[in-house]
Amino acid sequence: MIPIATDTPIRRTPWVNYGLIVLNVLIFIVDTQMGYAGTRMGGPRERTEIGRFLDQGILMGDEMQLHQFVTHQFLHGGFAHIAGNMLFLWLFGNAVNAKMGHGPYLLFYLAGGVFAATGHAYLNADFGGMIGASGAIAAVTTAYLALFPRSRVTVLYWWFFIGTFELPSMILIVFKMILWDNILVREVVGENNLGNVAFDAHLAGYAFGFTAAAGMLTLRVLPRDQFDIVALWHRWFQRQAMRAAMADPNARARAQFGRVARPVSVDDVNLAGVSDPRQDQITELRKRIAEALAHNDRDTAAAGYEKLMEIDPRQVLSRAHQLDVANQLYTLLRLPQAVAAYEKYLAQYSHSPEANDVELLLGIIYARDLQQYEVAEAHLRQVLERIADKKRQDQCRHWLNVSLRALGRPATEP
Repeated sequence: MIPIATDTPIRRTPWVNYGLIVLNVLIFIVDTQMGYAGTRMGGPRERTEIGRFLDQGILMGDEMQLHQFVTHQFLHGGFAHIAGNMLFLWLFGNAVNAKMGHGPYLLFYLAGGVFAATGHAYLNADFGGMIGASGAIAAVTTAYLALFPRSRVTVLYWWFFIGTFELPSMILIVFKMILWDNILVREVVGENNLGNVAFDAHLAGYAFGFTAAAGMLTLRVLPRDQFDIVALWHRWFQRQAMRAAMADPNARARAQFGRVARPVSVDDVNLAGVSDPRQDQITELRKRIAEALAHNDRDTAAAGYEKLMEIDPRQVLSRAHQLDVANQLYTLLRLPQAVAAYEKYLAQYSHSPEANDVELLLGIIYARDLQQYEVAEAHLRQVLERIADKKRQDQCRHWLNVSLRALGRPATEP
């Protein structure tokens, strides 16, 4: 089985990754074509001056030099070695390069190789020479996992038949590439029967890549989105806190729908000729929200909307503003506030062009993030009857079936 593609969109041309692949291949060609003297079919083959120069880049266990921690990353021991490394660098490196940018990605790649080599040297004091980009590529692979944990990888297989199937990247990378290929196989097959493979360099590279990428996301050195590993962690902890809070039925209702119903008191009545400070505050907040959105300051708009809901939860913004604020609350992972804002949008603007998309997203949030499957089922069943796009139908049906399985009910048929 060979992974051949991912579903991660590449929004920036990954020139640095292209350059690293070309450089590795060129050095390999120079090494194999010009690094030896003598015939290939029998007879002695000696290293040429070019070959001896390249040999100085090998990381030698008995006399390590600083430059070798970088240069060994560009040397390979055979066609299978470089082909496998370049395949995985292409597969995962393009998306990581596009996300990180060119300069940071190059530094990250080289640092991953250096850390991998350092880990191997620390754990194997008596190793001979080490070459290959696999330590750096291991770092890139787990960086990809941290940045795109919900992505899927297309795998090519051949076993009587040739075909492809998709796997979640988390399963492929964690269980197959890390756990099986570098830990369990050493116990099952025996390290001596697996050839001269630097398993510890791979594991050190994996550890560096994931930790560094997750750290950069946490510190917002890298741009964040709602699907990276830090966002998933945040939502997981948020769900734990929400489960504890949702023991109160009133709290559950407020989380789902907001405080949209409350008795009208005398204080709510604005007597003729009497100024209502609360109404003035509402008007000012709505104005601030509109101005913030006009200047694309969505964080300020979302904060203003939350204050508006504290004063009067019955307020609804204009169609565009209500949707913008709900989307921003979702981006900020304020899920209870986001779903309440989306619910208000659907209640007020049920015939808008975006209503189906909003209801589909709302159903997914209830199922995937809040695990409120009954509410999710209601939304997803309603919108499934109205959407015509095949891809959105499949997405809706998938999360509807997730909700139905969680509720112990039979799944729907396509």
